[in-house]
Amino acid sequence: MDNILERITLATQLDANYREIGPLRELLAVIRPKRIDDVAQATDNIRALCYVLEHQPEHNTTLRSYLLQVFVSRKLMHLLTDTGITENKGFWGAASQTVADKFLPPLLNDDYIKDVFGQLFDNQHDYQWVNGVDDQSWLALFRMLNLVPQRSGTTYAALTREILSAVQVLSYRISAIGLESELVRNYPEIERFESPFLRQNDEANNYVMRYSTSLVDAEVEPEDAGPIEVLLIQCEDVVMKIRRTAAVQGVSISLTRLLLRLTQSIDRLRYLLSLLDARKDGEAAQIGVSLLKELVLADNKSHSLRQLIRSNTELLSLQMTERAGKSGEHYVTANRGEWLAMLYSAMGAGLIVGFMALIKILFGKLALAPFGFALLYSLNYSSGFIFVHVLHFTIATKQPAMTAALIARAIDSGRQKLDELVELIVRVLRSQFIAIIGNIALAMPTAYAIAWAWYGIYGTHLVSPDKAAHLLHDIDPFSSLALPHAAIAGVCLFLSGLISGYYDNTASYANIPARLRQLQWLKRLLGATRLQTMTTYIGNNLGALAGNLFFGIMLGTIGQLGVFFGLPIDIRHITFSSANFSFALVGLDHQISWQIVLTSLTGILLIGLVNLGVSFSLAMLVALRSRRVSIDQEKALSKTLWKRFLSGPRDFFARSIFEKRVSKHHYAMSC
Repeated sequence: MDNILERITLATQLDANYREIGPLRELLAVIRPKRIDDVAQATDNIRALCYVLEHQPEHNTTLRSYLLQVFVSRKLMHLLTDTGITENKGFWGAASQTVADKFLPPLLNDDYIKDVFGQLFDNQHDYQWVNGVDDQSWLALFRMLNLVPQRSGTTYAALTREILSAVQVLSYRISAIGLESELVRNYPEIERFESPFLRQNDEANNYVMRYSTSLVDAEVEPEDAGPIEVLLIQCEDVVMKIRRTAAVQGVSISLTRLLLRLTQSIDRLRYLLSLLDARKDGEAAQIGVSLLKELVLADNKSHSLRQLIRSNTELLSLQMTERAGKSGEHYVTANRGEWLAMLYSAMGAGLIVGFMALIKILFGKLALAPFGFALLYSLNYSSGFIFVHVLHFTIATKQPAMTAALIARAIDSGRQKLDELVELIVRVLRSQFIAIIGNIALAMPTAYAIAWAWYGIYGTHLVSPDKAAHLLHDIDPFSSLALPHAAIAGVCLFLSGLISGYYDNTASYANIPARLRQLQWLKRLLGATRLQTMTTYIGNNLGALAGNLFFGIMLGTIGQLGVFFGLPIDIRHITFSSANFSFALVGLDHQISWQIVLTSLTGILLIGLVNLGVSFSLAMLVALRSRRVSIDQEKALSKTLWKRFLSGPRDFFARSIFEKRVSKHHYAMSC
């Protein structure tokens, strides 16, 4: 550290305008802890620098002059207006640019602080120690270097002009975003009343002109930024109203991106106005520390594809999981009648799955290329799942993605006590259990009856002994890849839940029913009444239909992709596995040992648990992250849930059917 300070002193003595960033990068490298998240070490390093500067005043003076020269001799505005602000380009354009920059970084311009800043904090995890160090330690360093220049000096005037330019740019940007057609469409009142987005720009321009005049004329006092702050609050109110509208009418990535860019610009403008209006001792330094931490974090994350996806899809993923959570209310039973209704609904689905399994067996006997099998299997799965939905039956494994979002919504609301939340989870698990029982209870006998009917009609078994042995091996949890394949099916279930939420959102946001009703040829074909009925049904069920369609395609193609690429990938679904067990049992004329029967039934049970566990866990994770929920009571929740299980294990399965009827509406409202 001493050697670096001595070289800076020598360089500034030889050249008063010395501005090379090499020594500054070395100094930051000394401050940076060896373990990037070691905040204590970083704090000690900053204190050590303060100690050196305190006992060596000449180094303090030269380091201050050097730092001011580094900043004053370069353009500061772009750092303040661009770093941490979403770019004005589409999501896919930004994503492709982010990926390209990882292989070929953009050209750096040494005349811009924005580019220099990235070279100084060149470790992508620098934000961890910079933000971890407490403000007091940073303020001590700022005070030691006296980095806030005197108001009467040329350095202060130069830096202030850069900040004022940044204020103007941000203000114009806020005005431009406020006039975007997508915002106007979601909040038409912007056009009917005087827009705060335009008014804040007028106030900002007056503020900048007055402040600029005060830099050259000491008798002119700069105006207060209070009127701008009032208008910025009004702009934020509009943003909140648009978000509330989106919760009902849906949202797009482009709208999310606009709102994100608008919110970031407002927050940054507020930072700069506070910095300009700072009058108390140390106030400007405090704001500067906060701004430094924000800029380091933003610069480190600027080339992160994960951060880009997370920030630009946050509102969309929230909307998708929110709609899934609303669907999840229908999968939670609260009384005996609903519990039995779930059982009958699941049994209906089991009946259909028995025939779907038959069709898949028949398709498998054809001599086709992998693409042909994938096409036929996908058609079978998709049409069957859609048929199940149209008849209002229930596939048990489709529930987790919906119920996980429901539980996440309950946690996020903060209105539920821990015991109430545990009771909600108990009802979810109980409903899930009876749905599984219903599916299997009719899928297995249906497949069994079909197999014997086939034998009675054609005189041969539906599946040969070799095929039957293959079907039993496929559900063996110990000697096959049944459980990993069940996990793949769980991922497909999770994705189908997201797809359902996405298309429900799209149907609402894009006004698909209303646009369909505008098609004159469709109105002539169906008639006004049928068209109204059809479009209403599409508006209410597009997500479910699309989710089932794509879920069927995933189940039908993944196994054939494994065949095509020579990879050991396939899917295992509990309901189809139970039907295949019945086919194999008849195909072997019941000539199988009790050990194989036990192994197969165990495999079916484990396949179901993996299906449900994987899809539920992934859906829960996405639902919680979309809401930015941090479960501080996770251990307490787990402990309470375990105690609840020990006190009444039957409640997790079927005990509540004997209890008094409880209003389901009460539980939906408590969520």
